[in-house]
Amino acid sequence: MMTETLRTRVWPVVAVLIVIIALWYVAALFMNRSVAVNEAELKGENLTSSELWMKSFTLKKPLLPTPDQIGVEIWKTTAEMKVTSKRSLVYHAWVTLSATLLGFAIGTATGILLAVGIVHNKAMDKSLMPWVIASQTIPILAVAPMLIVVLNAIGISGLLPKALISTYLSFFPVVVGMVKGLRSPEVIQLDLMHTYNANKTQIFWKLRFPASVPFLFASLKVGVAISLIGAIVGELPTGAVAGLGARLLSGSYYGQTIQIWSALFVSAFLAGALVFAVGATERVVNRLMGVKPEARV
Repeated sequence: MMTETLRTRVWPVVAVLIVIIALWYVAALFMNRSVAVNEAELKGENLTSSELWMKSFTLKKPLLPTPDQIGVEIWKTTAEMKVTSKRSLVYHAWVTLSATLLGFAIGTATGILLAVGIVHNKAMDKSLMPWVIASQTIPILAVAPMLIVVLNAIGISGLLPKALISTYLSFFPVVVGMVKGLRSPEVIQLDLMHTYNANKTQIFWKLRFPASVPFLFASLKVGVAISLIGAIVGELPTGAVAGLGARLLSGSYYGQTIQIWSALFVSAFLAGALVFAVGATERVVNRLMGVKPEARV
């Protein structure tokens, strides 16, 4: 069983990862060589061609950092620093995560309530659903500064503005997924509920909501990932001094590409952890609902 798992699931991922890392080093070698040449000329160093190539891997401000440079930077700013330090990526990740979770919670609750209203009220379906779709056609980079300025003008600052930007992004997939899920029961199932003389509330809790759970969790996996994006985007126009977005900004201001890439990797890891947490919750809920796990092919 273990051998089969390694052969079919682990080794393909490892092989692709090795190829990506190899290509990354090659790209870094060629992209950073011109920087190495300029740096050697400024310092008056007389380096051979092979030394210039090797110097491309050890630049302090490379165009494309190597994976080992990024790994060292992440280690230094996580394991070797106090979590309360303003230079710690754990500290910055927690600031962004706080806004992400708050925005995701508000967006999920808003999306579920809107979906229930849209499914059970024809007026909301005809009038509200088009506006829900139209709201996502506005670029978030245009919405974020305006929202933050308006909220600051009325005295609201800090965590909530960033959370509301996450809410703006995350509620949409929840609305769409829940509407699809609540409408997924077939006519014959609804007719059966009517023969039992079930009212709308009973139909909702006994049929519609259980049927919508798979759709809900699929939407939540998308929503939690883009909530993180919303929190990071919300930190950019505010000139924030804390958070992964602030880390990206400061890195771009001072040309610290290694710092930028390390923040990006931590963001990706955080997004993956959040999606995994939603998936784990889904498995627990399915077990409680008596859903049998699907057999792997």
